Amino acid sequence: MNNIFVYCEITDTGIVADISLELLSKGRKLADRLSVKLEAIVLGNNLKDVKKQLSYYGVDTIYLAEDSRLFPYLTLPHSSIVVDIIKKEKPQIVLFGATSIGRDIAPRIASALRCGLTADCTSLEIGDYSENKTGKVFKNLLYQIRPAFGGNIIATIVNPKTLPQMATVREGVMKNEKLSQPSNPQIKNININNIVDDKDFIVSIIERHIEAKKVNLNAASIIVSGGYGVGSKENFKLLFELAGLIDGEVGASRAAVDAGFVDIDRQIGQSGVTVRPKLYIACGISGAVQHRAGMEESAQIISINTDPDAPINKIADYTIIGKISEVLPKLIKFYKEKSK
Repeated sequence: MNNIFVYCEITDTGIVADISLELLSKGRKLADRLSVKLEAIVLGNNLKDVKKQLSYYGVDTIYLAEDSRLFPYLTLPHSSIVVDIIKKEKPQIVLFGATSIGRDIAPRIASALRCGLTADCTSLEIGDYSENKTGKVFKNLLYQIRPAFGGNIIATIVNPKTLPQMATVREGVMKNEKLSQPSNPQIKNININNIVDDKDFIVSIIERHIEAKKVNLNAASIIVSGGYGVGSKENFKLLFELAGLIDGEVGASRAAVDAGFVDIDRQIGQSGVTVRPKLYIACGISGAVQHRAGMEESAQIISINTDPDAPINKIADYTIIGKISEVLPKLIKFYKEKSK
């Protein structure tokens, strides 16, 4: 059984992106399950702090290519280098973040290697697979788990006959679990001149404009989220007021976004962002599987709903049956009085 690789994205500040750290945390568990090594691929510039950062995630080996031409990310040179490493090292599993970069590079690599790729996974496990026609059993495959058919089912996908097994994973669905003690990963420097052709740099970035996120739901420890049951854009002001009092952020279901109650950057769920706050207050959210896929790992869930049989209530720690227009003003009044 060969090793597990994680392609690590690098931020403008020269550190490894959160999504990659989440994948390394999960990759470490998968590697321990399979008794193999966890290895990271890091391509970029000014990477002097990367080894220290990755040492707290149980990485055994870092394949490092440092060159000013490798940052910002460019499709052709990055994919050429990753394909070369995979062909030489033959990992059994390669993981990418389901980001704009991961969604760009992973399919290109899968095509070059003629292997499978599962996109937007929400869970990864190790298990066996028995082929129906022949009865042949494939041991220790990567179960690539993701919502399918509009989120109406959860599909488990396996690639029993091609390696590596590759997947992109949504941001926020894996826990970022930093170890208390660092390891001492081996550094394997990559000479890109032996891999990358001049034509790989035919595209150059002349100027970059990066707009800061207006809403960062992934970083919020408290989220007050509203669904179609909130009723209107005007009623959403109650959610913003409550969130402001308890130092939280406002999220929404797709139905609320589609209705024009809030902007799409607040959408949580299969077609939005995945969050795991300490407290998730669901206001007027029915709890369709598409929405639950993006928030069910929250540490504590409070549901406020007029329907006692709403699906969201089944996963809620506490349920308040009542109208948003009546319940939220009482909560707001309470917090205002307690904060004096």
